[in-house]
Amino acid sequence: MPTPPFWKTKPLAEMTSAEWESLCDGCARCCLMKLEDEDTGEIWYTNVACALLDSQACRCTDYKNRAALMPDCVSLTPEELDRITWLPPTCAYRLVYEGKDLYWWHPLVSGDPETVHMAGISVRGRTVREQDVPEADLEDHIVDWPLEEA
Repeated sequence: MPTPPFWKTKPLAEMTSAEWESLCDGCARCCLMKLEDEDTGEIWYTNVACALLDSQACRCTDYKNRAALMPDCVSLTPEELDRITWLPPTCAYRLVYEGKDLYWWHPLVSGDPETVHMAGISVRGRTVREQDVPEADLEDHIVDWPLEEA
């Protein structure tokens, strides 16, 4: 009988750094600018990508230094998952935290980092650059697709 994959057997807090990082499916939905209603806490996604995002590769151009370069960037940790309510419903960190399995298109399941793009889950081809959108215009860029499930 084959050994179950690590994300089905290990708590997030016990994963190695490599296992933790491999959970990222490369969708880059978390790299989209979000707006929050201060009264209700409701979150709206925009199609405006962080200035550090390579929107074709769906990866941060300076992952190691992102928190220093972008003070609003959230460094996701197992301890933070219960307070971060804006992770998209397809996010592997959220799914594992909630005891759910990964989708078929996740690279750990499919074996191919392109399936997240082929399935239409990633931000590839759907974003505008943060540096091209004045903050006052963010509301004009609210979109629903980051909250869609596979």
